[in-house]
Order: sequence, then structure tokens, then C-alpha cells
Amino acid sequence: MNRSVLIVDDDPQTLASMREVLADDFHLSYATSGVQALEAAKRVGPALILLDIRLPDIDGLEVCRRLTADAETARIPIIFVTSLSDNSVGVEGFEAGAVDFITKPIVPELVIARVKSHLSRVQVDQLQAAYHDAISMLAIAGEYNDTETGIHIRRMAAISACVAQHAGWTADRVEQIELAAAMHDIGKVGVPSSILQKPGPLNTEEWRVMRRHPQMGSDILSVSDAPMFQLAAEIALGHHERWDGTGYPNGISGKEIPESARIVALADVFDALTSVRPYKKAWSVEDAIAHIQEGSGSHFDPELVELFVGILSQVVAVKAKWDVMAEAS
Repeated sequence: MNRSVLIVDDDPQTLASMREVLADDFHLSYATSGVQALEAAKRVGPALILLDIRLPDIDGLEVCRRLTADAETARIPIIFVTSLSDNSVGVEGFEAGAVDFITKPIVPELVIARVKSHLSRVQVDQLQAAYHDAISMLAIAGEYNDTETGIHIRRMAAISACVAQHAGWTADRVEQIELAAAMHDIGKVGVPSSILQKPGPLNTEEWRVMRRHPQMGSDILSVSDAPMFQLAAEIALGHHERWDGTGYPNGISGKEIPESARIVALADVFDALTSVRPYKKAWSVEDAIAHIQEGSGSHFDPELVELFVGILSQVVAVKAKWDVMAEAS
């Protein structure tokens, strides 16, 4: 964990006090002006900045604004260190991007508590970012040897979240299904590329191998006890099951199929039909919906099909948003 703290103050007594309070627990660097602060923030890359408001060159508020506006330093939390007479700038300080204030003369226990608290939040944010990166990497691995595109995976996951929201899922669960849905085909890492990339129809043995990927995906994802990965394992296992029981790998039917898998199956087919592939043109939304309605009660959950049609304008808006992002990238 990055435990470096940049202290910016032109008062030698304050610098000495901060050093005495923090040196045993953190890696400290110092700046005595705004210009030095801007340079040191990029050079050192601190986890936290303690910034005096009154500096001899650039006002501390302006230093904060510049740091938060710069992509290299925007994520560094800034705590203003102020005298009691500076309290009137509190609102302006938060608007500039500060996360907290400490008043002078400093209270050692308060300084330690504030610094540790904000560094803990930084660590949580970093772990959350790593968690999301791991999910993205797993999703990419699942599609690495497939003909599916990365944008399809992310688009159908966003559509799945839209459907789940309107099906009454909580906000936390909606967020989870968007992450989990992206990993629905992770089991394809166990399917030979000769099968995944075969230009013609699969033979009986090839289909037998292909139909193993839901179970393989579930086996990979269920290693984790985290709720999101458990949801992803559930989706991976069930997204090729069909409402009438003719799907795979387990041939379950109706509401025996988890709702998460029923939602993803619907979103996956809709997006695949309405997307260009090397072997086909994109279907119109109208044709795709007609196909889905034909499969209501056989392939798809009829209640979810009715819901999907009812929110079609929102689904199309989600799809359009991701199409624009794909064109821009």
C-alpha cells in the first residue's frame, strides 16, 4: 500500500509538528510553496496531500484546483490545513476538490486519525479498481478465441442490468449482474479454438465439447465465495438453458432456471441478433423482437419477454450508447 504523504506548508513550525506526528507511520515529502507542491505531487505520487491554504506564491485553493484538474493527480485526496481564521473558505475548499480540513494549531491525535481514515478509503478504492480489472480480464479471456467481440460482451451486460432493474432487482444486485454477465462465457477457455472459430456447422462431437462450456465456466467462477462471482457462476451455468427444458447442460426448465440466467439469455440473443458478425448482417430491432417473441415460452421466460418488449426503447438506448463508445474507441 502507498503510505506516502506530501506535506505542503511554508511554516517551519507546522512542518516540524507534522513530521513529529507522522514520520513513524508514513513516508513523508515536503513542499513549501504552491509551485513546489504541483511538481512534487507528480514526482512523488503521494497517497495523500496535506495542503496549507495560505502559501507564498499560489493560493492553496488554486493548487487544489490544478491538482484535481490534472489526470495524473486528480485521484490524490487533499486535506487542507488551515488556521481558524480560514474557516470561511470551507465551502470553497470542498468545491476546489478537498476531502477534509484540519485546523491549526494541529492536534496530533486528530491528524493521525484523519490521515489514516482517508488512506483507508484510498486502499478500498484501489482494491475495488483491482476487482473490476480482474472481472474485465476474465471476460476478455472468455472471448479470446471466440468470434464474439468485446463490445458485445459489455453491451449485453448493460442490457442485462437494464432488464434486471425493471424486473425489480435492488441497485446492488443490478450492479452485480452487469459485472457478472460479462463473464457468462468464461468456460469457453476450455473449448478448442478449432471449434470456436469453425466457419461451418459443428458436428455431433464438436457440439458435445461446446456444450461443456457452461459447466466449465461455473466451475471456474464458483471457486470464489464473493456474491458477485457466485452470481456469475449461476449465470455461466444457466444461460443456455431454455424455458421448455430443451437447453443445456442440465435440461432444467421454467423457473428452475435462475432469473439471472434467464435475463442474460434474453439480452445475449437480442444483442447478438442486432449486431454485425463476420457471417451475418445485423438484424433490425423489429426482426429481433419478433424472433424473441416467437421463442417466448419455449426458449425464453414469457414474463421476461413481455417486460423486455415493454422497455424496448430503454434497451435500444443502452445499445446505442455502447455503439457510440465503440465507434469512438
